[in-house]
Amino acid sequence: MRNIIIVILILLITGCVSPEIQTEETTTSEQTSELIQQNDPEFAEHHKITAEEAKKIMDSGEEYTLLDVRTDAEYNEGHIEGATLIPDYEIKDRAELELPDKTALILIYCRSGRRSANVAYELAAMGYTKVYDFGGIIDWSYEIVR
Repeated sequence: MRNIIIVILILLITGCVSPEIQTEETTTSEQTSELIQQNDPEFAEHHKITAEEAKKIMDSGEEYTLLDVRTDAEYNEGHIEGATLIPDYEIKDRAELELPDKTALILIYCRSGRRSANVAYELAAMGYTKVYDFGGIIDWSYEIVR
C-alpha cells in the first residue's frame, strides 16, 4: 500500500502527461484568467467600494441596478430606495432572469457586507462585468425607506 501511495505522489509531482498527449496550442495568461473567472468565484472580478462611492454613482445619473441581497424580513424593516431584492441564497436561481444584462452596472449591499461580497463573487463568476459591492446597510448614512 505504501509503495502505491509513493508512486501516485511521484506521478502527481512530476506530471504524468506524456508529450504526445499535450496539445500544440498554448493558453495565454488572458485566456487562463478568463477561464478562472468563469469557473471559480474566488478569482472572479468584482469591485469593492464604499457606501459614499455608491451614493455618488447613484446621484450621478448613470444607469445602475441596486441589489439588496438580504432576506424579505430585513428588506421590509428598511432598505435603500429603488433596491431590487434578491436574497443571497436565491441569486443562482434568479440572477439571469432578473438581471439579464451582464454588462449592466450592479451595486450590491446586505446588512454587514458578508453576503454582498459573496454575491458579488458569484455574479462575477457568472459573467457579470460591472459588479460593485458596497458592503452593509449598517454603513449607509443616507436615507432608508421604512
